[in-house]
Amino acid sequence: MTDMKQRILFLCTGNSCRSQMAEGWLKHLGGDRFEVFSAGIEAHGKNPRAMAVMAEAGVDISEQASEIVDTAMLESLDLLVTVCSHADKHCPIFSMKGKRAHWPFDDPAKATGSEDDIMNEFRRVRDQIQERIAQYLKTPNNYNDEILCDYF
Repeated sequence: MTDMKQRILFLCTGNSCRSQMAEGWLKHLGGDRFEVFSAGIEAHGKNPRAMAVMAEAGVDISEQASEIVDTAMLESLDLLVTVCSHADKHCPIFSMKGKRAHWPFDDPAKATGSEDDIMNEFRRVRDQIQERIAQYLKTPNNYNDEILCDYF
């Protein structure tokens, strides 16, 4: 008997940074136990800095697509994770069988300062996302409400 893969979608406003990094980390750390996707309320294209800091960590997200969320994506999900407050508040309401969680992360694309300052902000958020994904993967059934967050 083959176990079904958990289908997880990370949702952000533009699907350019945080949701892309979360998709990359879960694919990297979770192996083949998951079908992982990311999408946005809008599609802004992938942020080159997000791709660069993920590559520094050994995770290639360059082949991932920047997509807009639609009903078909949500119909068969086990878990929808919003990674920014805007997406959490403005996600279109569709019926879905799975759970929904909110894991808010700062938007590194809004960082200001020198290029080093901006890249350090991308690294900080990248590392927070990695830590959150690792925490999620430690739960036996991956659906522990404490791990899913305070959304409920």
